[in-house]
Amino acid sequence: MENVDVTRMFQQVADLLELHGENQFRVRAYRNAARTLESLPTRVAELVAHDGKSLAKLPGIGKDLAGKITEIVTTGHCAVLDELLTEIPKGLLDVMAVPGLGPKRAKAIHDVLGVSTLAALERAARTGKLHTVRGIGQLIERRVIDGIAQRRQQTGRILLAEADALVAPLLDHLRGARGLVQLEVAGSLRRRRETVGDLDLLASARPGNDLAKRFVAYPDFARILARGTTRCAGELRRGLQVDLRVVRPASFGAALHYFTGSKAHNIAVRSIARAHALKINEYGVFRGSRRIAGTTEQQVFRSVGLPYIPPELREDRGEIAAARARRLPELVELGDLRGDLQMHTSATDGRSTLAEMVAAARELGREYIAITDHTRVLRVTRGLDRKGFTRQRRLIERLNERGDPPVVLWGAEVDILEDGTLDLDEATLAELDLVVAAVHTHLEMPRVAMTERVVRALRHPHVSILGHPTSRLLGKRAPIAIDVERVIAAAADTGVLLEINAQPDRLDLDDVYARAAREAGAGLVISTDAHHVGELRYLRYGVDQARRGWCEARHIANTLPLRSLRGRLRR
Repeated sequence: MENVDVTRMFQQVADLLELHGENQFRVRAYRNAARTLESLPTRVAELVAHDGKSLAKLPGIGKDLAGKITEIVTTGHCAVLDELLTEIPKGLLDVMAVPGLGPKRAKAIHDVLGVSTLAALERAARTGKLHTVRGIGQLIERRVIDGIAQRRQQTGRILLAEADALVAPLLDHLRGARGLVQLEVAGSLRRRRETVGDLDLLASARPGNDLAKRFVAYPDFARILARGTTRCAGELRRGLQVDLRVVRPASFGAALHYFTGSKAHNIAVRSIARAHALKINEYGVFRGSRRIAGTTEQQVFRSVGLPYIPPELREDRGEIAAARARRLPELVELGDLRGDLQMHTSATDGRSTLAEMVAAARELGREYIAITDHTRVLRVTRGLDRKGFTRQRRLIERLNERGDPPVVLWGAEVDILEDGTLDLDEATLAELDLVVAAVHTHLEMPRVAMTERVVRALRHPHVSILGHPTSRLLGKRAPIAIDVERVIAAAADTGVLLEINAQPDRLDLDDVYARAAREAGAGLVISTDAHHVGELRYLRYGVDQARRGWCEARHIANTLPLRSLRGRLRR
């Protein structure tokens, strides 16, 4: 069992406990443990195999949950989850997962209307019965209809980070194959799309290899779908299909380009090839029957007169024209980022202390970080008031006095209230090194009102960054209704930086709006929004999103040296 499997089980336990009205401390314990495991760089199976004791020392785990993790890893089951599942209609899990609902609303709908399937939920919403349930108005009813449609579109797709977690041990397993020459991930995972529908692997190998044998022996496959010398396929227990293609080394570059896609990009490249009397397929580049290129992707692009196009850009969104004009962007790299400008500590809803976050950032080579704990309006975060932020400032100053990197900036993630004002007093706002303004409440506001709310906040002289601008949660919550183009224009006008939030279930701004911000002249930052030391590694997912948005280092403010960054933050 991989970390993502244990994480998913703990999240389900938390949802079901909440559905049954269990103690919130118990619910929160499972949610915190799930978040710890989600960002853990080490496989839990390795910790269990080692001695199991180190599990209990992880933040938010403890002896009891460590025992349940061991149970899951060794048996594939969780007795608590199995018992909870027997107590509810099976379809209620799908109802809970609809964006805009969750355990509490799902329970209310079930108790009042007897709804326990997606089909019944959709009928209740479309016939106007849903908003008769207390606490669910017509706006939520409409969001449920949209959420069901969104869920259908995403059926079978998983988050990019989850796909990474699933493919890593499989790659390690296949690298032990006899005769293997090259092995790469292809498809949407290589293009770093925010969700992934299946896993495409490409290998080249010498004659007599045992790749097929090793592939079908992978223990996490629920079933094998195909087995051959050039193609194998299997379905992981998670439900995700994996395809492995095996080609000769001389064809590897052409096959990698072909199986990376996107389909629209490949069609555009093949169209250029035809104009040059060439043919491109997964076996190579051909002039007539003679193969002239295909060992590397660079050869494929060169054969049609193009420079190498990074996988993240291969969506047929102008990358061909830019390549022809020799105007492809020099995409931002993870190593370009000097710091991280949003994270939380145990002073509010984080699960690591200030000292732990600073130490972890130091290990990752960050030059500066910003501590941005929450303000008070969102009660679940246990936010700080002026006194709380002042106490935190003294702790930060003492850390900075030591002279060790990273430099710690004193910030806050401040809620944008319903009328566009900020959830913190003006004196504290003026003193902070940076202010991340964000929407967390009243998410159902109409588009015009929500846009006015956010734009008003951007005009506040002390706002430095707009955090997760559309407030979406992939697969869980649709973006708020907001005119993002107008928000981008306001940010460009006021100098407020727009965040690309690197949390795997946010990735907000998305790639399309990140590119729009870049082209409008609005500044961007990439931040982890980490609530635990393990989540500081999520920065790479924000970089993936920025690269898909055609961003270069010059477009991202936290690639700047600290002195220059301070100037940007002061607007």
